[in-house]
Amino acid sequence: MISGRKVILREKSTVDAWNDYAWETDPELSHLDAVSPITITFSQYLAEYAEELSYCPPSSRRFAIDTLDSKHIGNCSYYNVSESRGEAELGIMIGNRNYWDKGYGTDVVTTLVNHIFRETNIKRIYLKTLQSNSRAQKCFQKCGFTPYRHWDKDGFSFMLMEIHRNQWREEEAVKTAGSKEENNPPPLKTTG
Repeated sequence: MISGRKVILREKSTVDAWNDYAWETDPELSHLDAVSPITITFSQYLAEYAEELSYCPPSSRRFAIDTLDSKHIGNCSYYNVSESRGEAELGIMIGNRNYWDKGYGTDVVTTLVNHIFRETNIKRIYLKTLQSNSRAQKCFQKCGFTPYRHWDKDGFSFMLMEIHRNQWREEEAVKTAGSKEENNPPPLKTTG
């Protein structure tokens, strides 16, 4: 379990299946994920879901996103982990629309990036988002990601973004310095 300011990232389990099924059959959410909505029944989905959960390849980590009061609102992961290149791809989906535009996505990405850079040897995290998804791009930029390329695939236009460990470390140092200044303001000057 990984805790953020607004969210908890926890291991996925079969209790997440119904929400995940609802989100994966949703046309708008599927479009934002650049995939077609699934069309199988829930019982078929559940069987595949349970099998997927039993096998966790070393090249990926999947998390359920819960609010601090334990409401499952989405999923995130890092995958395509390459030890030799020191990189991984990040993915996030807030399926519950009641939590859009309220800082949850930013907290998820910040929490996951911090975890990856603190707990693994990964030096670069990259992601892709639809060129038309300005909400996601703003979120990723707030979290330190910078665009590095545009990519067209399967009729979709993507913006590729990345963050490097050195860049993250510098931003963390600035945040830490700012936090110390807030907690220890300079003494007031008195005039005599």
